Amino acid sequence: MKELVFVGLGLNDEYGLTLKGLEEIKTADAVFMETYTSRMPDFNLQHFEELCGKKIQHVTRQTLEEENGKLILQAAEVGKTVFLVPGDPFIATTHVTLRIDAEKVGIHTRIVHGISIISAIVSLSGLHNYKFGKTVTVPFPETPAETPYNVIAQNKKLGLHTLCLLDLREPENRYLTINQALRTLQTVEEQKQEKVITPNTVAIGVARAGSNQPMLKAGFVKDLIDFDFGLPPFSLIFPGELHFMEVDALIAFADAPVEFRRLFR
Repeated sequence: MKELVFVGLGLNDEYGLTLKGLEEIKTADAVFMETYTSRMPDFNLQHFEELCGKKIQHVTRQTLEEENGKLILQAAEVGKTVFLVPGDPFIATTHVTLRIDAEKVGIHTRIVHGISIISAIVSLSGLHNYKFGKTVTVPFPETPAETPYNVIAQNKKLGLHTLCLLDLREPENRYLTINQALRTLQTVEEQKQEKVITPNTVAIGVARAGSNQPMLKAGFVKDLIDFDFGLPPFSLIFPGELHFMEVDALIAFADAPVEFRRLFR
């Protein structure tokens, strides 16, 4: 049967995979995995292969984007193929083209969802899920960051929170830090002068979501810009209007200063 199953791996290690996902891998004829869209710090490939009893073929960004996933589609033409993706397969739009291309040539596709950074952020922070606006990625400093600045501004006008995903270049083992992201956004602020990212702007830095030791720190930009968040992966949140329960959660879970109590409505 021509079939391509997209399976989410979760956020941190091989134990984030669902039982359904494990079963799909065990019954597959070919299994591929990418690691360039997100970092899984404690993932052990050898142990993972032992758990599922399959050899995992690693694919790069070039395989998916420049070669249009040809290797994966060829495998799916002759048998059940599983494609493993960090997090939840389609939270980012990276792999939608591959799924469309598969359906166009008669390959049936299915999805086994995994834990997403979006749901993890909500769970860790205590912020209300329905109050998040558009998500945006902050690029490395050499790339203009006006788009994320504008998205944060638009969300704030609506009273909504902004989740900022931070850029990464997996082949270079390079990950944009929370401190770098804040400085990059401050550079845009200096140019635009719209008071979106000021020293007194509230922000929340998140590191290693999904691990046993995540880091969550809420504060003002002036206090977070030199804060040590440890190892990646990193995310950044700019809250919109805060409910008093959200403030209580940030004080309890994210070491927010007591001054946050004046922020709720």
